Amino acid sequence: MVVFARPPLETPVNASRTAAANEGLASTLSALAFFFVMTAYYIIRPVRDQLSGAVGSQSLPLFYGSTFVVMLLLTPAFGALVAHFSRKRLLAWCYSFFILGLLAFVPAFVAQERIGARELGVVFFIWASVFNLFVVSLFWSFMADIFDSGQARRVFPLIALGGMAGAVFGPLVTKLLVQAIGVAPLLMVSAAGLLVALVLLLLLSERHDCRTADRSEDAIGGSLWAGIKELWTRPFLRYMAILMVLGDGIGTLAYALIADYAKVHLTDKIARTAFYNDLDLATNVLGAVLQLTFTRWLLMRKGAGWGLVVPSLVNLVLLVLVALFGVGNVMVLGVMVPMLSLMMVGTRGFAYGMTKPSADALYTRVPRETRYKGKNFVETAIWRFGDVLVTSGVTLLGKAGVAVAGMASIGVGVSMLATWVAARAGRSPDLAPEQSGPAGESTRASAAQA
Repeated sequence: MVVFARPPLETPVNASRTAAANEGLASTLSALAFFFVMTAYYIIRPVRDQLSGAVGSQSLPLFYGSTFVVMLLLTPAFGALVAHFSRKRLLAWCYSFFILGLLAFVPAFVAQERIGARELGVVFFIWASVFNLFVVSLFWSFMADIFDSGQARRVFPLIALGGMAGAVFGPLVTKLLVQAIGVAPLLMVSAAGLLVALVLLLLLSERHDCRTADRSEDAIGGSLWAGIKELWTRPFLRYMAILMVLGDGIGTLAYALIADYAKVHLTDKIARTAFYNDLDLATNVLGAVLQLTFTRWLLMRKGAGWGLVVPSLVNLVLLVLVALFGVGNVMVLGVMVPMLSLMMVGTRGFAYGMTKPSADALYTRVPRETRYKGKNFVETAIWRFGDVLVTSGVTLLGKAGVAVAGMASIGVGVSMLATWVAARAGRSPDLAPEQSGPAGESTRASAAQA
């Protein structure tokens, strides 16, 4: 008689090790993909910002207003793509569109002096803003789709750290190349980085679909207007929309004031590109330090909600300093820098290094349609609505004779309100329960029923 031995059952210990290995590989691929996404963006970001620096803050309401209108028009189009196409096709089409767009702008920047900074600035500012918001927002929607909330608190800070590394590497590449090859060829370098990111994301999506038995690769379905409708039905989205307007408003205030500074002190496009590049480099170094030290500890020990509260408190402190001491130079690590630069680096460093991974961790606790459509609407149209509101307010206050210190004093009140909203968002009643286990099935089931 031949006896066939039964294969040994997978023990809980082996299952846990397998799950940890899968999570580790997925997070590594994700961090690498985000590295190339942010490298691509931070190569073109100073190219965009040198255009706004050429015209000053008075043109920013036009730039942001035009972007806001485009975002509103694109919201139903994006909702239709999410509703009818699989995640893999959505990634491929969106990223390919922006890769081709980068290449199409190369001739325009060769002829920037003939076209004019204002005219080219409106078009490229809109396109680069859409690039940032859709490419980055879609990336994090994908991350919230393949990781549960327990995994998110462990790996999102590490994935964001990969992005921070790209956000540091991108300015370094720009600083190295802009003097040698000029502004226009930088767009081709950015397109190459985005292409590598797309390949990695498609590989990650394919691997996730083969490893899991769920139907997450199917098209999400639903209404193309769901992103707008959910803003009125989900308390969490309402909190995030308000926080987007209030919190990002502080960064936009700093950006508008810096644009006026660049217009007065920097008259050459290469000098302006280098100046904005240095600001981005300092911002992203701060963000990377936060990711390596404080952010992951805070999310693991205190929860993602605290990752929204702490940056609001930092904004409050920076605005108090500007209100008290004005815009003069301050000594930082032995170097004299404008107080406005310190404010911009601080607010954005905490936004990228703490607020963003914390907010994305909270989005793992909502349904898939909310992760893609609702999240995208908040991070695109609502974001740019806040930019229009703030830049228009800065222009009106400037015409009324309000100095920078007065604007900062108003911002102090805004930051206090943002801190309260951030605390409420982390405790929103429509969030699914936290998931600390490796599998995460209970969180996905709860979110699906929400």
